[in-house]
Amino acid sequence: MNKFLFLSTVVFLFLTSSIYSQITDYELGSKTGFRYNQQSGYFDLSDPDAVNIKVAVWGFVRYPGKYLVPTYTTLLDLLSFAGGPSNDTHLDDLRLYRTKEDGTQEMIVFNFNDLLWESKLDSKKRTVPFIEAGDILVVPGAPRYYARDLVSMWATILSALVSIGILVLNLVRN
Repeated sequence: MNKFLFLSTVVFLFLTSSIYSQITDYELGSKTGFRYNQQSGYFDLSDPDAVNIKVAVWGFVRYPGKYLVPTYTTLLDLLSFAGGPSNDTHLDDLRLYRTKEDGTQEMIVFNFNDLLWESKLDSKKRTVPFIEAGDILVVPGAPRYYARDLVSMWATILSALVSIGILVLNLVRN
């Protein structure tokens, strides 16, 4: 009985060791059969012939989540992979959070409007930062209210008041 208990414990530890092993931000190649999963928050856009890194995109984008991308991915590529910015995004304040090897954190602020709305091409060289392992891209924004939103809100309040008025009149008559 003790041999069975010992053997089952060893098998259990062997099977669960991969679950509790250290998670790395680098992967070589890509997993076969799992390319792009849009239902969860994990997106595998890796290159089978390159070193791939794990990064995250949070904020006002279409597909926020964690991404597995090649090391040659730029900030603009990552923003495109995430479905692009939404209408509510502050494009002049994209933030890239990076943890350095010594444990300190750095924030790189990038103005996407400089590239998007520039009226003419010039000879100025614009540097777009490359993504490193463990980087977090935060795309800030705030919800905007349009005229249709205000009309909808006031129409809802008005219909509720009319319904309460009709209910009170029906109760008074009876």
